[in-house]
Amino acid sequence: MTSIASVTLEVADPTAADRFYTTAFELGSQVRLRASETPSTGFRGFTLSLVVSQPANVNALIDAAVEAGAATLKPASKSLWGYGGVVQAPDGTIWQVASSSKKDTGPATRQFDELVLLLGVEDVKASKQFYVKHGLTVAKSFGGKYVEFATEADPVKLALYKRRGLAKVAGVSPDGTGSHRLTIGSDAEPFTDPDGFAWTTASETASL
Repeated sequence: MTSIASVTLEVADPTAADRFYTTAFELGSQVRLRASETPSTGFRGFTLSLVVSQPANVNALIDAAVEAGAATLKPASKSLWGYGGVVQAPDGTIWQVASSSKKDTGPATRQFDELVLLLGVEDVKASKQFYVKHGLTVAKSFGGKYVEFATEADPVKLALYKRRGLAKVAGVSPDGTGSHRLTIGSDAEPFTDPDGFAWTTASETASL
């Protein structure tokens, strides 16, 4: 089964981006950085999500991100599904921080349980079929709106969302042109999906 080892963000200043992610989220090898000046405007068609255990951790991560230079797109708040907020890193990447719990059960930490890559696609059903053919197994599927793949032990989990819906969740316009500024590192052979998201082998990504 295809698994995701890491994602590589293409940024204008890798040193500054590394400083931000180390300071804000204490990220490990799941997120890599590569220098790029490839044109990209507006919504890049994806978000990264940190899933945490309680609201206090959401606040701790979002506060740290804003202090390190992120912009708030959606302040942390309660919703029907839990508690969360959205920020945009200085390099332009949109991050969601969320918990399914609405109550704290312990002291606040910046520990997260899962890192999830959400791809905004034009045709969820078609993209689901494409990824199934490339070795992924569907864990959850809600018609043409959302698909989550089974990646229990993977460093990065993957889900598909309707592009306009994902932009709405992120609090931005769905309009955007140019590069996604993202490369997905996996154990599969390199390929590009119907929406232009590029996949490469994790060993190649590790050398970037």
